[in-house]
Amino acid sequence: MKAVIGLGNPGLKYSYTKHNIGFRLLDTLVNKGKYSYRDDFRGKVAEGRINDTRIFFLKPYTFMNLSGLAVKELVSYYKIPEQNILVIHDDMDLPLGKLRLRAKGSAGGHNGLKSIISELGTQDFWRLKIGVGRPQEGCDVINHVLSPFNKEEERILAEVMDKAYQAVNLWLEDKANEAMNKFN
Repeated sequence: MKAVIGLGNPGLKYSYTKHNIGFRLLDTLVNKGKYSYRDDFRGKVAEGRINDTRIFFLKPYTFMNLSGLAVKELVSYYKIPEQNILVIHDDMDLPLGKLRLRAKGSAGGHNGLKSIISELGTQDFWRLKIGVGRPQEGCDVINHVLSPFNKEEERILAEVMDKAYQAVNLWLEDKANEAMNKFN
């Protein structure tokens, strides 16, 4: 079994913000896979299969800073090992349009990751970081991540989301090294 977690905040006002990029990619994966969400594990969860592997797609509705609560419920219930968990999230340390797939690492200041690390008691899970860039001079971090993408950023985002979709599918097929070589 594997779990793919997209991080974000529930509610329409957050839908197109930089912080919800994980939700957006998860929705693409679920829609293209023709899976359906159901309410469970403090969020929305969909289930699918690739070959003999059962896959869970989770959008925690606990808000970003408590994402670990939902993740822990899902992975504890199904006994999914941490090396079979992929968390998709925004990353301000990467420029817009850049991806980074990693097998483990620190939270790097990301509150959603901090929550997951705290709840799981490990940093040894996969993450796909999608760059949203740093805030402009005079804009604070919270306003930056909770603001929507402008038209030019959405154009760049469309390209990176296609690459991110491909990277997740390679990871699901146990081709993480290929994904890292191609998209990092």
